[in-house]
Amino acid sequence: MKIVIAGAGIGGLITALSLEAAGFTDITVAERTPEIRGLGVGVNLLPHAVRELTELGVADRIAALGVEPGTLSYYNRHGQPIWSESRGRDAGYAWPQLSVHRGRLQLELRDLVEERLGDVIRLGHRLVDLREGADGRPGATAVFELTDGSRTELSGDLVIAADGIHSAARKLFYPDEGEPVWSGLTLWRGTALVDPLLDGRTMVMVGDAEQKFVAYPLSGPLEDGRQRLNFIAERRGGGSPSADWNRQVERGPIAEIFEGWRYDWLDIPAVIAGAEELLEYPMVDRDAIPQWVFGRVVLLGDAAHAMYPNGSNGGSQATLDARTLAYELATTPSIDAALSAYEGARRPATARLLGLTRQTGPERVMQIASERAPDGFVDVHDVIPREELESIAAEYKIAAGFHPEQLNARSSFTARAGGAATGGPAVAGAS
Repeated sequence: MKIVIAGAGIGGLITALSLEAAGFTDITVAERTPEIRGLGVGVNLLPHAVRELTELGVADRIAALGVEPGTLSYYNRHGQPIWSESRGRDAGYAWPQLSVHRGRLQLELRDLVEERLGDVIRLGHRLVDLREGADGRPGATAVFELTDGSRTELSGDLVIAADGIHSAARKLFYPDEGEPVWSGLTLWRGTALVDPLLDGRTMVMVGDAEQKFVAYPLSGPLEDGRQRLNFIAERRGGGSPSADWNRQVERGPIAEIFEGWRYDWLDIPAVIAGAEELLEYPMVDRDAIPQWVFGRVVLLGDAAHAMYPNGSNGGSQATLDARTLAYELATTPSIDAALSAYEGARRPATARLLGLTRQTGPERVMQIASERAPDGFVDVHDVIPREELESIAAEYKIAAGFHPEQLNARSSFTARAGGAATGGPAVAGAS
């Protein structure tokens, strides 16, 4: 089977690795940028994604890039604790959670694809059109514009569009959709070198639905004892709904927005002011769509289901997409039946998850605390019963497919074309 993947981001590269592991090697990955530069800030890979990376044999290399967080803690804007829970193996998972720099992750995945598949990545290829297979045969042809303005075509039995939230493929099938949907929130993302946060392995979320600060380490202690901290500062309003992921802004004015958010365990204005760089962009997503498969073209990752970062699930869901698609192609009698099974497994699940992220996902506990006790509290359980906090956390894990008992118990999704399967489709929320 000949396969073309449009997009060499996290989703596209993990798809290539998943297909290779399933026995498919005639793969071309076309990337619009002239160079994979490893840009971005932090990303979290949750245990259900790390399980898939482990079964692909790449988790150790990715783990070496970052930190394995052990705790996630929520606070109100007064710095009072709302809820804490263990994460990864500390929570009883068989696999860790990993916090890594997105750019370093992308470069490592690129290297792995080249090691396993050879020279298959084509840079400077911007997708501009899609057609059915040549000469009436089943398949698809992707048309790309090159950096010099000329065009080239790549044909295959299947084209996988993993070309992100601004997917050209999705726009071809949904030309009237318009731009991503802005939540009204503006994000400022960056990294900073700071003294270790709490125990050095804790993710923190501070604030509420109007203003919030998220931080987690991307490295262990460096030579000077500090660690690299990834952070997201967020506020309703401000900024622009135009999603330019590389717009740099001055640190001082953003630090001033968080003036007063200083606690004995974290000085938020100082972290922002000390950022290595600060990028501004809106919190956007896209509405769920009724179809991902169009003949022999299929959407994957953000091209199919871009969602808010609440719950840290974007890269993880793209990983599940990749593994599910590879599994179905390896075990289902025909390509068309495999694509139908993939969409049936993943589209409804991610639509449910998208809805939860629009309700702020597990971060809902912060807004509840703000609404019920805007001036703070003595004991959070006077405001939110423990059972309610536990229920919110469990609901999201089940919907996203990474409740510990559910994930640890399910069978593997590893399969090879023409061989025996060892699992079933990766349906978020299914045990």
